[in-house]
Amino acid sequence: MGRILAIDYGLKRCGIAVTDPLQIIAYPMDTIDSNKLLKFIQEYCRYEEVERILLGHPKHRDGNDTYLVEFVEKFCKELKDKLPNIEIELVDEHKTSVQASQLILQSGISKKKRQDKLLIDRVSATLILQKYLGHL
Repeated sequence: MGRILAIDYGLKRCGIAVTDPLQIIAYPMDTIDSNKLLKFIQEYCRYEEVERILLGHPKHRDGNDTYLVEFVEKFCKELKDKLPNIEIELVDEHKTSVQASQLILQSGISKKKRQDKLLIDRVSATLILQKYLGHL
């Protein structure tokens, strides 16, 4: 059984979360510049067994695509081309950034750290992964 990797894709940077090898626990891993993401994932998959990659699929509240969908779908195709033996799946990421901000606020960390967009991206990816695992 391999890990599951989740990505909260953004035009500038992407949050990444990963499970343990037994796919029980989801935890934030890193935030990567979008232009370095493909190489990062390829390297990670070279050293870790990854069974599945989840890519947040951004939709509006009404279910319509956001402007990011075309970029996410393009990246999804690139991932499938570069990593054909790994299942790549688009998953709903509705409200994950808002939920991440709320969780960070509730955590009691300093205002400066709460405003760290890198942290929000990692937590958003973790929420995508937890939702997929059925923990939310």
